[in-house]
Amino acid sequence: MTGTLGGALEARKIEAGEGHLTSEAEGDVEVEDRVLVIKRIRVRYQLSGCPADMRDAARRAHEHHASRCPVYRSIGGCIDITTTLEFSDS
Repeated sequence: MTGTLGGALEARKIEAGEGHLTSEAEGDVEVEDRVLVIKRIRVRYQLSGCPADMRDAARRAHEHHASRCPVYRSIGGCIDITTTLEFSDS
């Protein structure tokens, strides 16, 4: 998912490479019929160095990237996936 968002940002001339876009993910696993099942995944993106006047474009890219992401399209119907985008000036 990070690669898809990075590509969407780069298409909007927002630097995502070289550590500008990073992500952390965590998930919830539950037991169903004695089988471990991933139920939820939360992805937190951090985008550093994005100029203030480009942040709305970055937010729009974030809002729409999942629909273009192979991972999300493959497992999004089975696992609840949520994402957030945070900005930092460094």
